[in-house]
Amino acid sequence: MRVPVQESLLDLCDEPAPGPVRPERVRLARGAWVDVQRGWLAGSAELFSRLARRVPWRAECRQMYDRTVDVPRLLRFYGEESELPDPALEACREMLNQHYQAELGEPFRTTGLCLYRDGRDSVAWHGDTIGRGSTEDTMVAILSVGAARPLLLRPRAGIATAGDPKGAVSGGKGGTLRYNLGHGDLLVMGGSCQRTWEHAVPKSAHSTGPRISVQFRPRGVR
Repeated sequence: MRVPVQESLLDLCDEPAPGPVRPERVRLARGAWVDVQRGWLAGSAELFSRLARRVPWRAECRQMYDRTVDVPRLLRFYGEESELPDPALEACREMLNQHYQAELGEPFRTTGLCLYRDGRDSVAWHGDTIGRGSTEDTMVAILSVGAARPLLLRPRAGIATAGDPKGAVSGGKGGTLRYNLGHGDLLVMGGSCQRTWEHAVPKSAHSTGPRISVQFRPRGVR
């Protein structure tokens, strides 16, 4: 699959490679937090092109009440024993494990990929609460390559935020946070974030380039 993406100056290098993990942590309400590191992966445009070509993307359908609807993005999941589609992703997972495994108590083991082809593709408000994420603190690390798209976070009903975290733009009555992610940016959601907060990538009415989201998770979290 060939999907054009506009490069940034930070994307231009011969081989995609992650840098040292040195994020800024933003503490949220109820024991949740997010780590953000801009441009963590050098050569992200090259990695985007490789993944767009090499990954056997799948279009899925889901039951929504009394009808079946198309999932508005393309997907691929790599389990614990699966070989990842590019060595740069193996390098990213290794770097993340070196940095987070002591705090998390276990390594990241699975990798999910989503391809947002344009502004019509999206993901609705949700937390990764299938499995242990519904009852335990955990982490989900997201690497974004391709065009920047907003990732929104908001507290679940009845949970208030504390202040206006640096690096995010808050708005609306729910204390919603907005991070524009793309071009090798890293965002890690940790602590109680999957249980007490929700995240989404909304549709866009504007012309928007394609983006691939790579999610690294520990065992038993989806």
